[in-house]
Amino acid sequence: MEYIDYYGLDFFKQNAEFTHEENLLVDENVFIERKKCPEDVPAVTFEDAKDSLPVPHWEGHEDYINCYWKAWEIGFKNVLKLVPNTGFVSNFIDTAFNGCIFMWDSSFMLMFGKYADRIFKFQKTLDNFYSHQHIDGFICREIEEWTGKDHFTRHDPSATGPDIMTWCEWEYYLNFGDKKRLSEVFVPLMAYHQWMRENHTWRDGTYFSTGWGCGMDNIRRVEPQYSRMYSHGHAVWVDACMQELLNCNILVEMAKIVGREEFIPELTDERDMLKAAINEKLWDEDTGFYYDLWRGDRKSMIKHIGAYWGLLARCADGERAEKLIAHLENENEFKTPNRVPALSRDMAEYDPEGDYWNGGVWPPTTYMVLKGLDTYEKFDLSHEIAKDYLYSAIDVFLQTGTLFENYAPEFVNEGRPWKGDPARPNFVGWSGLGPISILFEYVFGIKPEAQNNKIVWHVNLTERHGIEKYPFGNEGTLTLMCEARESANDVPAITVESNVPVTVEIIYGEKGNKKSFVIEK
Repeated sequence: MEYIDYYGLDFFKQNAEFTHEENLLVDENVFIERKKCPEDVPAVTFEDAKDSLPVPHWEGHEDYINCYWKAWEIGFKNVLKLVPNTGFVSNFIDTAFNGCIFMWDSSFMLMFGKYADRIFKFQKTLDNFYSHQHIDGFICREIEEWTGKDHFTRHDPSATGPDIMTWCEWEYYLNFGDKKRLSEVFVPLMAYHQWMRENHTWRDGTYFSTGWGCGMDNIRRVEPQYSRMYSHGHAVWVDACMQELLNCNILVEMAKIVGREEFIPELTDERDMLKAAINEKLWDEDTGFYYDLWRGDRKSMIKHIGAYWGLLARCADGERAEKLIAHLENENEFKTPNRVPALSRDMAEYDPEGDYWNGGVWPPTTYMVLKGLDTYEKFDLSHEIAKDYLYSAIDVFLQTGTLFENYAPEFVNEGRPWKGDPARPNFVGWSGLGPISILFEYVFGIKPEAQNNKIVWHVNLTERHGIEKYPFGNEGTLTLMCEARESANDVPAITVESNVPVTVEIIYGEKGNKKSFVIEK
């Protein structure tokens, strides 16, 4: 039989995605169209930004304040102008790692970038992922900044993830209430979630990843015969399942707000399935913890920080939640001098010097744990963990003058809470989370609810502290100050100045006393 080349070899060379089924939702992705006319504005510098940034105060803790400013200084050095003809559509904050933007790192960097949103739209860093979405919904987890090329092919199991951009966008919506932005990002996020469901699940609907794909590179999560970095190990990955459950929860809420209710049935079905699977297959009642699941339905019994995505995803109910949280207060497990280690202290490969993810304390996962504790109203514990973490980061800052990619869980190497290799210095990067977001939200305890026109302030410190030029919602600029007290049970003397109406709720003392007042402006 004569072979007829109907399309021609050139057609296939120029249409590499021909074998991938198109997701029609991607046709609505407005960020792809923006590649034709990317923004053309200068990158913002620290000198441009400094006078407009929030100004923290903490009596007797100038080292913390100095570290705060250092984080912004390093961070703005990594704000880069897009390179033309790369498919990038916006200037961005560089991950400061290998010349690529990272889906994982970028989402966490934006969590502190929100405090400078009026100076530079850190959130637009994610636009460069949406603009590179493929016709089937795939988005690569690393994209080269100078070429715009994907760093991985789509079916490499390490090619994408962790899938947390939805969570990041939702946090911004809660802070700024931008429904137009929410409507635009819902499309690529939903299409990406559908791609993940189609391509990163087992037959029962549970998810897999790899060491690289989950972001926690070298933890031994798979069986010994598999590569801990690059193989999925035919395992069910606890954090991947929980992140997708979190996405289902958020995408349902987004769909209601932006009028895309047609997606709610598939999301709620998957949500219910995932929550049941996580609790039935990954929970171990004897140890009170969630684990990865190996072949033969064998739990790995390796306690790592990925299980704490279960707090944010709200899959742990009642007694399960209490048991899971209790591990954070066990000195033989996750209550190390610097918190929270990526691997439990009682695991065989735990390293008191960190060894990257084999015990290293990482700003993004510590922040994730703190946010998760919020969902269960464990505010005293989150304050305690935040102070421990920030104390160690400041100790390193005093000895080195900078911030690191990760930190040691114990004070080793002549009392230093860091290991020079492989933790990278000058890393802002996600390490800006500590002296900015963790300081504001968990040490100071100031948490905005812009959608409710409200500030909730958990006042735990007794020293004079507060923030000037605090951005609130789209237009608000506040000064929030608390005077020094003799005791944490004393009623805080609070001063608030605002250019917009706002309700301030104060929570203080051992009994969680509450006091509210309204600022008319």
